[in-house]
Parts: sequence; C-alpha cells; structure tokens
Amino acid sequence: MDVTIALIAALAIAFAIGSNDTCNSFGICVGCGLLTIKRASYILFLLVFAGMLFGSGRVMDTVGRELVELNEIVVSVSLIISSAAIVVANYLRTPVSSHQAIVMSLIGSAFALGNRIDVNTVAKIILSWIVSPFGALFLSIFIYWVMENTLSKLPALKVERVLRVLLFVGATIIGFNTGANELATALAPIVAFGAMNVFEAALLGSAMLFLGAWIVSVRVAEVVGKGITALDPFTGFAAQFAAGLTVLLFTAIGMPVSTTYCTVGAVTGVGLYKSVRGVKFAFLKRIVASWILTPFASFTVSFAVTLLLSQQVF
Repeated sequence: MDVTIALIAALAIAFAIGSNDTCNSFGICVGCGLLTIKRASYILFLLVFAGMLFGSGRVMDTVGRELVELNEIVVSVSLIISSAAIVVANYLRTPVSSHQAIVMSLIGSAFALGNRIDVNTVAKIILSWIVSPFGALFLSIFIYWVMENTLSKLPALKVERVLRVLLFVGATIIGFNTGANELATALAPIVAFGAMNVFEAALLGSAMLFLGAWIVSVRVAEVVGKGITALDPFTGFAAQFAAGLTVLLFTAIGMPVSTTYCTVGAVTGVGLYKSVRGVKFAFLKRIVASWILTPFASFTVSFAVTLLLSQQVF
C-alpha cells in the first residue's frame, strides 16, 4: 500500500464531505428558499478553499500530528472507510459527522497496528463532540430570544430583508468553518504524512467537495433545512449563526467538532423554543442513533480491515 492509495482516499473523503456537509453551510438557506443547492455549491467552494488555506492550522495539528502515529495503512484505510460511511449516511438522508468517522477510523487503524495513540487528545475531542451540539442548541435559543425582542418590533418587510442578509452571513461563517475544521480534519493526515502541501490539499479538497455538493448533497440539505422543524429566515438565522459561532470557537482551540451536529443542535434549539410540537423527533432519533453508532462502527471496521491488511503486508 503506497501513497497513491492515500491520495485517492483523501479525494474520496473530500467528495463525501461535500455530499453530506453542504447542508451544514447552506441547508438552512435552501430550506428557507434563499438559495438553490447549485448556487450554494459554487459559493461553498470559495469559502471552503479560504477556510482550509487560512484557518485550518490548529485543527490539522490536532488530527494530523497529535492524535495517532500515521503510516500508509492508517491514512488510507481510515479515509476510505470514512468516505464510505458518509456517502451511505447521505443516501439514507441521515446527517453524519465526518469528524467521528475520520477520527475513530484513525484510532481503530492505529490501534490494530499498535501505533501511538494520544489518549489526552482523544478525550478532548470526544468531550468537544458532546459539548458542541448542546452549546449550539442553547446559543440558538439565546440568539432567537434577542432577535424576538429587537428585530421583531421592526416592520415585517424590513425584518425579512435584513434577516436574509444575516442568514447569508451566517452561512458564510459555517462555509469558512467547513474548510478550516471539516475538510482540515479529513486532509490533515495526508498533509502531515507529506503526500500534499496545504495549498494543494486546499485546492484539490475544495474541488472534490464542490463535486460532492453539486451531485449528492441535496438530499441531506433538505433534511437539515426542512426535516427537523419548519424554518423561516427569522429562525433560520438564529440556528445558522449559533452553529457558526460554535464551530468557530472550537476551531480556534484546535478541536475537530462536527459542523453537522452543531447545525442540528441549533435547528433543534430554535424549534424547541418556538414549540416542542414543531420538532420532528423521528428525524432526531435517527440523527442521535447515527451520532452513537458512527464512531463505534468506524472504529470497528477500521480496526478489522487494518488487521487483515497488516497480516498480508507484513
């Protein structure tokens, strides 16, 4: 197994992130009717490229250098399994965390080979996975409450125009974060291993993410934008901005958190604040099940595949 397979795996995971994670940035805009999925894909390409190039340093250090000891097998197996898991989840219209799939696949593969695993880094990442969606949930409620007591007093037409602009701003923040956090997590092993430099990873990764967004992601964008609770520009901005701020905070401290689950948490927060009956808990049950099963499945499959490959290689 050589570096070529690792590069193919990197492009596959970037495509898979695009197929699943356009919904994180622009799913709410699509759900509110502000953008089409195709136009959102073009905008996302530019934002992700900028985020990967200028904001990914700390997350790439965490995943690429601190988490596990890397080699060709660990990098290739973990990224191939992660991309497959994301594409399958997208087909089932279930938002899934690419971070969980990537991180736990890396750990499973490294564990199978007896490579170094930094337990402290693993613990901090898992804690961030738990805290971040709930942080986004409560932050979205607070933002909605502030808006309800300020913007709602303005004329309705003016409010909607302002909110549409703000909604796009919130989507822009999450799009940048997708490059700085989401794509950085996927390509950190490749860059740390020396298969690509940061600029090459940003360009190729953003291009593959764009293709995934263009071809596949409309299914999941509809779930996040419309499937959890009914959204309008008012509630959409509260959810979008809360998710964006949450991911930006964790990116700043180098933690690879899930944009997917921050967005889901924020959308759920505004839905609960407005009316518990307005939240479609059947969708949330599927998402929570995915949140639990994805890391365990990724670890197990990566461990088993790596063990099999290592016996043949060595």
